[in-house]
Amino acid sequence: MGAHTEIHASAFAGAFTDPVFQSQSVFRALMDAMARPGTITPLGATATPPAPLGAGAGAIALTLCDDGTPVWLTNALSHSSVPAWLSFHTSAPVTAVKPEARFVFIEAGGVVPGFDQFALGTQEYPDRSSTLVIEIASLTGGPEFVAAGPGIKDETILSPKGLPDIFLTLWTENRGLFPRGVDLILVAGADILCLPRTTKLRRREG
Repeated sequence: MGAHTEIHASAFAGAFTDPVFQSQSVFRALMDAMARPGTITPLGATATPPAPLGAGAGAIALTLCDDGTPVWLTNALSHSSVPAWLSFHTSAPVTAVKPEARFVFIEAGGVVPGFDQFALGTQEYPDRSSTLVIEIASLTGGPEFVAAGPGIKDETILSPKGLPDIFLTLWTENRGLFPRGVDLILVAGADILCLPRTTKLRRREG
């Protein structure tokens, strides 16, 4: 019994210590970051989910996921204690069917699937789409992009580090589907940067 208990102990620990306060803080940070795309925003709280899910992504899961939000996980996440942790703390069902997922979690260094494999919403219900939570190495120090669109005064520069080389192509295709498309939450440690589907990105010519 002892060894078995240890393996799964991580599934029951590592949630918020002050759930109401911390989930409100994270929710507020997410709303602010979605309203101001490209702005690095501290989450204000972290969780301690099982590896390989990170602290910031864990906090987002605890805040947004519930029994009505099917979650898609990468291979590495789905073969860890993360599904049990999510189930125990949020009751969110894990789905293997990408278009069913309301939230998608990709650990740092994990393969980012094509965005169009997930729910893109419909013309009538564009909000019935997936939000991708992608953990990356850093929110700064990577290739520079110029972002423009609602919530951005003129334009802003962002330089996330750890996104796939094909990222700009994926994003441009996603942007072209508007009002349909996915929204992204990029996470590094306890900070986030949001890219709602309304945001236009181009490579910065340096």
